[in-house]
Amino acid sequence: MQVTIDSHSGFCAGVTGAIRRAENELQQTGQLYCLGDIVHNGQEVQRLEHLGLETIDYDDLRTIHHARVLLRAHGEPPSTYWIAEQNGNTIIDGTCPVVKRLQKRIAATYNAHKHDEPRAQIVIFGKRGHAEVIGLQGQTNNTAIVIEKPEEAEALDFSRPIYLFSQTTKSVEDFHRLVEKIQLKVKNDESAIPFEYFDTICRAVANRVEQLKQFAREQDIVLFVGGTKSSNAAVLFGHCKEANERCYFLTAPDDLKDELIDECHQADKVGICGATSTPLWLMEQVRDKL
Repeated sequence: MQVTIDSHSGFCAGVTGAIRRAENELQQTGQLYCLGDIVHNGQEVQRLEHLGLETIDYDDLRTIHHARVLLRAHGEPPSTYWIAEQNGNTIIDGTCPVVKRLQKRIAATYNAHKHDEPRAQIVIFGKRGHAEVIGLQGQTNNTAIVIEKPEEAEALDFSRPIYLFSQTTKSVEDFHRLVEKIQLKVKNDESAIPFEYFDTICRAVANRVEQLKQFAREQDIVLFVGGTKSSNAAVLFGHCKEANERCYFLTAPDDLKDELIDECHQADKVGICGATSTPLWLMEQVRDKL
């Protein structure tokens, strides 16, 4: 049995940066608050909690004073910075640089067009309620319209300008399907107003889909390691399962039960892979147990 860990799996650069910031702070002070789970992986969160990281929510943020608070890679709306400043807290900003640039682009577009008549529509292709999307909406004073699927384009007002952006981790193919739907509607509607779109998807993450599918096709069995809270893990696991039916979702080595171990031992090639929120050390633990 040959066991291989996918070299493209594991933390993306944004998550790696945020975790590095947390580790540096904890090494110096031994205590740090993080607004929300630093990454959607329970095992990695527990590891950092053992080092002194304490996860808080927005209610906690309003009551904490003169503390150091880490913002995770997903980014935050302007209101979060304002609350922290009012309470004398120091922000350790772990926002992914790609997300930070997107926030600035959306804010600039919103400010440039917020007084337009007819009123412009800032549209975000993303998952409603996702941490990154909440931060993006905040750049528009929460007036941005969120669309989860290309089919939802019909709900837009095609008598008002449309400026379309995307959450950084969405599917490139789905984004361009949405663009095509809006373009077709604009072309066929004589009263429609100009439409502009900005492909703001992180290619380092988007390219993982094809890399992962290729990896899965090369294995007899695939063990996909991810967190149950991670939307990225759910999406990538779906692609992995599509490429190889013998793909199994694990959250930790303990999920590797005897029956699955026996099935793996009867295979020639077993691949281990994961999401952008899956630490390499966790995939290595699954490998070691197998």
